[in-house]
Order: sequence, then C-alpha cells, then structure tokens
Amino acid sequence: MRYLANISGLILCAAVIMLFWAETAQAYIDPSSGSYFLQILLAGLLGALFTLKIYWRKIKAFFSGKDADHDAGQ
Repeated sequence: MRYLANISGLILCAAVIMLFWAETAQAYIDPSSGSYFLQILLAGLLGALFTLKIYWRKIKAFFSGKDADHDAGQ
C-alpha cells in the first residue's frame, strides 16, 4: 500500500513540474471549441436543475423538519 502512495506522489510531483516548466505553446484553438464548452456548461447546469427538481420535496422537508411523505399527500 505504501508503494502505491509513493508512486502516486511521484506522478503528482512530475505533473506539477511539467505544468510549471512548460514553455509557450504555439497552439491553435478551434472556433467550435467555445460552442462545445458552452454546451458542456449548459448541460451541467440543466442536469443540476433537473436533479434539484427531482429532490426538491425531500430538500424542503429536510430544512423545514417535516416528513417528506406527509407533504406528498397534499
């Protein structure tokens, strides 16, 4: 187990060194990358809102101190 901790620490250290030692990159960002990023952002936001909608009654019951099944009958 200690062996895995040493290896993971070594990999993390190497990744940090490579991240800060990098020189300027001559990279090209495709114009559609912004659209793709926007789609990912909107999908995450809508997924979070849908999850909130599904569990809203339980969340409301948790903070109000009432039973969630009791509110379902109303």
